[in-house]
Amino acid sequence: MSIRIAAALVAALSTCGCASVTRGTTEDVTIKSLPEDAVIRTSMGHQCPRSPCTVNVSRKKAIVVYADREGYKSGSLEIKTQIGGGGAAGFAGNIILGGVVGMGVDAISGATLDHWPNPATIVLEPLDPANPTTPTYQAPPPPLHPSSLANKPVS
Repeated sequence: MSIRIAAALVAALSTCGCASVTRGTTEDVTIKSLPEDAVIRTSMGHQCPRSPCTVNVSRKKAIVVYADREGYKSGSLEIKTQIGGGGAAGFAGNIILGGVVGMGVDAISGATLDHWPNPATIVLEPLDPANPTTPTYQAPPPPLHPSSLANKPVS
């Protein structure tokens, strides 16, 4: 009986380090627009009647998002993929528990990847900047890329 328990324990532990199991192969991506209430579309066929909205996307697919609103030029933004902190940790867990098979599964499934920027903001330009009903918006500062935080001193 103890051999069965040990085998079950080893099987359970071998999945703990795998990013495919701990993070999944899809991710929610939030898309905002300035001004709000724009219609959002994605290159993968998602559509939201108004922003902000959230779409579920395969972790291994980069996407382009589009925003349209009356009185404004259409806008778009590319959302790319990159290895995320949680994905790297799950992938590294394979060294201890999942082995080469776990690493292969994570690499093929894209489970180690995150979308960036997420949330994403599309700033639309007015067709007629002089028209007060279509105000101009200032783009928010770009989010810090996770790689820019590496090797920064903590204050």
